[in-house]
Amino acid sequence: MKASVLCITVFTLAICFCLPGCTGGNAVRSYGIAIAGNPQHGKQLIQAYGCGACHIIPGVHNARGLVGPPLILFAERTMVAGEIPNTPENLVKWVQNPPSVEPNTAMPDLGLSESQAQDIAAYLYTLR
Repeated sequence: MKASVLCITVFTLAICFCLPGCTGGNAVRSYGIAIAGNPQHGKQLIQAYGCGACHIIPGVHNARGLVGPPLILFAERTMVAGEIPNTPENLVKWVQNPPSVEPNTAMPDLGLSESQAQDIAAYLYTLR
């Protein structure tokens, strides 16, 4: 009897440790991402630059574009542009100059300053 209880316990623990790895490339972060930037200003910039013409972006009025990927749950993603790990530095680099990360991207270089890119990244990291 004790052996079967031990086997069930070991099996249950194995499942608990293995399942988090089966997220289809979307690792669930149990922590916040620290980034410089003002998310409210980032939301305003997203609206002003018309990012919603190409993306679905939660919280941004009329952001229903279908050209680029939807940005729903962006903070939970493991990759930016399918090319680089989703870190604040990489996201700022991508937002500021997409072709420098992916030369064949359809996403344009909008001429954003470092500060503007940080603000937009800060907003995207609120999307959980």
